[in-house]
Amino acid sequence: MHVPDGMINLPVSAAAGVVAAGAVAVSLRGARRELGSGPLAEGHGAERTAPLAGLVAAFVFAVQMLNFPVAAGTSGHLLGGALAAILVGPFTGVLCIAVVLLMQGILFADGGLTALGVNITVMGVVTVIVSYGIFRGLLRILPRKRRSVTVSAFVAALVSVPAAAAAFTLLYAIGGTTHIPVGRVLTAMVGVHVLIGIGEAAITALTVGAVIAVRPDLVHGARGLAAPLKLRVGGELVDAPAPAPVAAAGSRSTRGLLAAGLGTALLLAGVVSFYASASPDGLEKVAADKGIDRKVEEHAAADSPLADYGVKDISNTRLSGGLAGMIGVGATVVVGSGIFYVVHRRRTPANAPVTTGRS
Repeated sequence: MHVPDGMINLPVSAAAGVVAAGAVAVSLRGARRELGSGPLAEGHGAERTAPLAGLVAAFVFAVQMLNFPVAAGTSGHLLGGALAAILVGPFTGVLCIAVVLLMQGILFADGGLTALGVNITVMGVVTVIVSYGIFRGLLRILPRKRRSVTVSAFVAALVSVPAAAAAFTLLYAIGGTTHIPVGRVLTAMVGVHVLIGIGEAAITALTVGAVIAVRPDLVHGARGLAAPLKLRVGGELVDAPAPAPVAAAGSRSTRGLLAAGLGTALLLAGVVSFYASASPDGLEKVAADKGIDRKVEEHAAADSPLADYGVKDISNTRLSGGLAGMIGVGATVVVGSGIFYVVHRRRTPANAPVTTGRS
């Protein structure tokens, strides 16, 4: 659902840019709390939390390259807002999607640069707000079990995609550069993105479920899910003392998880992406069918050596696309981790002891 330049006029694109900038500013403050809380941050600060958040951004980048067929001549791909919010928190999640969209726009000419604010607002802010609100609401009424987290993640991700489609339609209604009846655009966008939402929900639930099975303490949305262990002392139930952490073992476990996650992202972007659907995604298909792409402009980064997810001057399509994907994963994890490290360090000065909070 990457909106290109010229589909939404400049005044509305600028207004969306202001909204996106405000959301990023708020998320920077919120992310400092999220990155500084939880079991992973205790005694370690940004050394562990920043790479994990950067890895989530890189994973979203990789999975977005895997377009899956949803209807005749139409494909879809992960938006990632629900997945990022549930794994690392809603504020950090917005920043993850913003980093992904920035890398895609600058390096790969995917999503217009003047439309960057539109894309962050639609694909980042709207998906995170809608999905995390639904996710937390479901967890309040479902049994306090790990399975509830996976079910809630599925539903939240499913709803977030047509919500993003509706948000795009609203922006088009206000500032579309073509004059197509908004009702036709809304019906087409929401209809196809409900189908895409099913794929988004499946990917999100599988990923969240896999992480919970290995390291439930790393899933932000699952914190506080398990009831504390109780001991009967003097006829009364009291909370059992928390076991002492084993720093070395925890460090090895975290490094192993990060390595496995990075390897998976590289495999998806570098190899599996070659087998992704070549059909246009939901927005591209609707734009072509309804004519809302008549005034789309050439991307400002069209001459990038990585434009269209291929390495310039490499004729082998498989090799070109695979290298581009791996470069994108590497760039996203480096830039993302760096940003999250700086965000956390601004919260905790280098000469101050690390303090943690509970979300």
